[in-house]
Amino acid sequence: MEAKPSTANLVDKIVVPGDVVLDLSSMTNQTIKLGGGLRQECDSVSVIKAGKLRFSKPNKYWVESSQKRYVPCVEDTVLGIVVDCKADNFFVDIRGPTIAFLPVLAFEGGTRRNIPKFEIGSLLYVRVVKANPGMNPELSCTDASGKAAEFGLLKDGYMFETSTGLSRMLLSSPTCPVLEELGKQLSFEIAVGLNGRVNAESPSTVVLVSNAIMNSESLSAVQQKIMVDKLLQRIK
Repeated sequence: MEAKPSTANLVDKIVVPGDVVLDLSSMTNQTIKLGGGLRQECDSVSVIKAGKLRFSKPNKYWVESSQKRYVPCVEDTVLGIVVDCKADNFFVDIRGPTIAFLPVLAFEGGTRRNIPKFEIGSLLYVRVVKANPGMNPELSCTDASGKAAEFGLLKDGYMFETSTGLSRMLLSSPTCPVLEELGKQLSFEIAVGLNGRVNAESPSTVVLVSNAIMNSESLSAVQQKIMVDKLLQRIK
């Protein structure tokens, strides 16, 4: 009888729908967090979309793939665009299957007396707190402890869209080569959402920064460095 590969052997490997990656019956007294691309069925966790199985300490697993459509997952940080405002909620486009909603009280110290005002089209950095199939995702502008942290309105910068795979690469540790090379020569700030949206802020080189990021997805680390060098030579 062929032995099943262990979870440790599957991490960073290609998995396809139907693959069983976790046996929960052998993981008693452990709390496991499942990200996108995985589904629990009784005591097993199986893959529902093709990609690479990823793991982050202490206990989160997900399947990383590059796609245009974003599937919301709890604890994802995303960039959303306000599309409507009601008495109790802001409705926000996060590139998912359905519009998400952001309760007007989902802010640090939020009360009915200090409800924020956002115009249609405002860009927000938010956290997904509920993402159940068939329901509109719920968002928050606070971290798990109720603090505003980095969440909220992004007033400046240039927003562009990428694949979800590229956005995860930009958020990876250590710093991905394209951002590392750009940071050696330029001063800029970026906010990256796991939904494939990036907001770049740079005094005079925002177009160069955004082009370098968008061109980097299919390049190796060495190729990314060469590409950035060529772009920087054009402005010297």
